[in-house]
Amino acid sequence: MKSQLKYQLTKLGNMSSSLLVGSILLLQGCGGDGNPDDNQTLVGTLVTSGSSDSPVWNEGVFDSSNSFSALCESPRTGLSQTTGAPFPDLSGSTLLENHWLRSWTNETYLWYREVTDFDPGLYETVPYFDLLKTDAVTESGAPKDQFHFTVPTDEWEALSQSGVSAGYGFQIVFLSSIIPREIAVAYVEPDSPADLAGMARGARIISVDGVSAETGSSESEIDVLNEGLFPSNIGETHNIEIQDLGSSETRFVNLTSSTITSTPVQNVKALDTASGKVGYILFNDHIATAEAQLIDAVEQLSAEPIDDLVLDLRYNGGGFLAIASELAYMIAGPTATNGQIFEQLVFNDKHPVFNPVTGEINDPVPFFDQALGFSTTAGTALPSLNLSRVFVLASSGTCSASESIINSLRGVDIEVILIGNTTCGKPYGFYATDNCGTSYFSIQFQAENAQGFGEYADGFTPQNIGSPGTVSLPGCFAEDDLNNLLGDENEGMLSTALVYRVSGTCVAVGKTVTDALEDSYIGLSTQTLTPKPLWLLNRIMDRPDD
Repeated sequence: MKSQLKYQLTKLGNMSSSLLVGSILLLQGCGGDGNPDDNQTLVGTLVTSGSSDSPVWNEGVFDSSNSFSALCESPRTGLSQTTGAPFPDLSGSTLLENHWLRSWTNETYLWYREVTDFDPGLYETVPYFDLLKTDAVTESGAPKDQFHFTVPTDEWEALSQSGVSAGYGFQIVFLSSIIPREIAVAYVEPDSPADLAGMARGARIISVDGVSAETGSSESEIDVLNEGLFPSNIGETHNIEIQDLGSSETRFVNLTSSTITSTPVQNVKALDTASGKVGYILFNDHIATAEAQLIDAVEQLSAEPIDDLVLDLRYNGGGFLAIASELAYMIAGPTATNGQIFEQLVFNDKHPVFNPVTGEINDPVPFFDQALGFSTTAGTALPSLNLSRVFVLASSGTCSASESIINSLRGVDIEVILIGNTTCGKPYGFYATDNCGTSYFSIQFQAENAQGFGEYADGFTPQNIGSPGTVSLPGCFAEDDLNNLLGDENEGMLSTALVYRVSGTCVAVGKTVTDALEDSYIGLSTQTLTPKPLWLLNRIMDRPDD
C-alpha cells in the first residue's frame, strides 16, 4: 500500500483521477463454469495437464480452476473470521496458484478473449495476476479495465462488513498534485482523532513531521509525507501542520492513528427555499452501516416533507450494490419501481444463463423495498420519498455503486440532474474471490438498467461539459468548493443545484456558463481524492446472508 501512495504523491499529476477511483459489485464466491452442479469447489483434485504438483502450460488450453483452488504456497491455518470454518488451504505452490488465476480468468473475466495467455510458471503470483486483463481502451482513450486489484482476504473481510480501518478519520483531496502541491481536508469522521483535534473541511495540510506538503520532493521527503498522512499501523503519532479554513495562521496537531469507523451518511437536513423544502444527504460510502443511517435519513426528510432531494455522492466511490438498490427505491418509491429491474448483470459469452460465480440462474437485481439486514432488521419495510427527480452532486470520485443509482433511476424514468463533474465511469463489477489468503477482484460482468443501458465506461457528465465517450445528463459543471462546509447553501455544488432547480440555468456562484466550460478541464479534473480502501472504490453485490 505504501508504494501505491508514494506513486500517488509523485505521479498523480500525470494520472487520470479515475485511475484512483472505481467501483465493486461483489458476492463472495469461487470460480466455476456457470453450471450449478459444477459450482461446488473441488479442492486438490488432479489436473489434466501434467501432475497436481507441476501442471504443464499449454497455450490456449485451460483446466478447470477448481482443479487448482486452495493449493497454496503458504497455506493458512485456523478459522475464517467471517465463516468460523477452517480455511480450505492445502499445501501447494506459486505455480498452482498461478494456474488457478489463469483458469479462473478464462472462465469468468468479462473480456477473457482479450487476455494474453502468459506462461504462469514465469511469474510471482501478484505480478502474474496484473497481466490477466485487457489492454484495450475506451472511446476517450482511457484504459478499458482500470479496476483490477487484490486485497489480503483478512483485510477485505474486516473492512467490508464494518467499515473499520486504520487512520485519523479525515479524507484529503489534492487541489494540486504537482509541486507546488496543495492538499486539503474534504471531510472528517465524527469523533475521530482528526475531529477531536478540531480539524474540519477546508483545512490545508502545510507540513507533515517537518516536511513541506507543498514542496517535498526527495524520496526521503515523500516517504515522510506518506508515512504521516497514511499511517500503516494503529498507534502511530505524527505531527501535522494545518491552516484552518478562514484562518491566516497555521497550527500543529499531533494525530495518533486509531481504528476508524466510518459514518457514511452525514449532514442530513431540509433546506427551506422560496419554492419549497429541499432535502440534502451527504452519502460517502456504501458500507453495511449505511443501511440503517439511510433509512433514518429518508424517514427524517419524509417527515418534513420535502419537494426535492440533493444527494451528495461526490466522495462516494462505491460499496455494496444492494444498499444502492435500497436507496434508489427509497428515492423513487413503490409506484415507479414496482416489478422493475434495478440492474441486470451480463457475464461473458460462456455464461448466458447462469451466474458463473454463484452457479445460480442469473436473475436481475430488483429494487429492494425491504431492508436486507446489513445494519437493521432484515425484512423491515423501507420508507420512500416518492420523487420523480433527484439532484446528484458528483465528481470523478463518484463511482460504481453510486453510478448504479444514477443509471438505474434513469432506467425507470426518474430524472437525474447531475451537478459537479464527470463520474468515474464503471458499469462493471466483480466478485471478491479468495484463494490462499488473497481476495482477487477481476471484472466479471457489465450491469444494465431496466432499459438495457449500461454503456457509460467514460462516465456520466453534466450537459454543459460533455466530452468524448461520456453520457450527458441535465445539469451543470460546479467546483468542489473547499471554502464552504458540506451542506452549506453557499457551497459551490449545492448552491449550483439550488439555482438550477429554480431557473434551469447553470449561472451560479459568480460563474457564467462560459466560465464553467472553460474551467471544466482544469477544475475538478485536477482535484483528486486520495485513495480510500480499494473495496470502497468499487461495486459490491453482497447480501448479509450470502
